[in-house]
Amino acid sequence: MLQRAGTYRQDIVENRWVIQTRHKKHDWEIIVEPDDVYKLIVVVTAYPVWDD
Repeated sequence: MLQRAGTYRQDIVENRWVIQTRHKKHDWEIIVEPDDVYKLIVVVTAYPVWDD
């Protein structure tokens, strides 16, 4: 899912980012934050974005 990331923006929580992507023809947002100790990106949550 992250390999198809389109754009990103800063989240309302400090040091977190929202990545916008597509999965199985649907838009998703993935909340991530960096782990400076292990030099990783931690996925906090992912959820589909529904168009109304």
